[in-house]
Amino acid sequence: MTKLAARLLYWLAAAFARLPWAWLRALADALAALWLRLDAREARVARRNLELIGPQWPPAQRAALLREVLRSTARQLLETLRLWTRPHPENLALIREEHGVAGFDAAIAAGRGVIVAAPHHGNWELLNQWLAAHTPLAILYRPPDSAVGEAFLRIVRADRSGHPERGEPKDRVTQVRADGRGVRELFRILKAGGVVGILPDQQPKAGDGVLAPFFGLPTYTMTLLGRLAERSGAAVLFAWCERIDDALGFALHIEPAPAGIGAADAALSTAALNAAVEAIARRDLAQYQWTYKRFRLKPSRDHAENPYRDTRR
Repeated sequence: MTKLAARLLYWLAAAFARLPWAWLRALADALAALWLRLDAREARVARRNLELIGPQWPPAQRAALLREVLRSTARQLLETLRLWTRPHPENLALIREEHGVAGFDAAIAAGRGVIVAAPHHGNWELLNQWLAAHTPLAILYRPPDSAVGEAFLRIVRADRSGHPERGEPKDRVTQVRADGRGVRELFRILKAGGVVGILPDQQPKAGDGVLAPFFGLPTYTMTLLGRLAERSGAAVLFAWCERIDDALGFALHIEPAPAGIGAADAALSTAALNAAVEAIARRDLAQYQWTYKRFRLKPSRDHAENPYRDTRR
């Protein structure tokens, strides 16, 4: 029943995503305006995040950026439905510019394994499809609470563009759950010279992170990426697909991680990680995922210290 429900959800998403992009863009802009008018959760969380990172900004500047953030978030949502349900070659044609691909190819050829850190900036689902088209890829993910939701993600994130006649596996994407078994699987893949993708700016579970600066704020940050890099010796690259025009055009960027990303000292590695994510987000603040409660402290901390305590209504 779970698989059937997930398949039905996929068909509904596919039918919706067949609308012309001009219509989807208009719907996304209307959704963003509705979030703002109703003061929906997306608007409240994004507003609080902008207050936290820019307390010195004039209110009018924050309000204008909030509108841009919500519009970008809504467009990313509907873009993703389209990307999930359209042929991958058609999607990849949306990438108008590619930067740093030679460094990516060289890192793979070195055979030490590659960790791709993909922040929540631009459209990370398009990035996943580009990576899968270039190499077998393992993606670390945190499963949703719903079994149907997890089954749906497995359908839409699968990529079967491999070429068995060339010795390539038919399914080039391995989706790895973010648990102990999954982490061991990532180490095995990296030791074999494989490629893994990680979203580095998710709130880790208690005990799996440390506080590190992000936009000048102490932010609970995953230690997993640094541990993987330090213990495996794999190369670490940051990658993102940034929207460059309103006609569904993107620029792909890949660049080496800063020094210290694989340091044995967790404080050093997480500081380097957050510095890289912040630099990417500052390229275009509206394209970063500010609707996520990134500045929650350790999950075990007192609720009174929660900077989002007034956004729960």
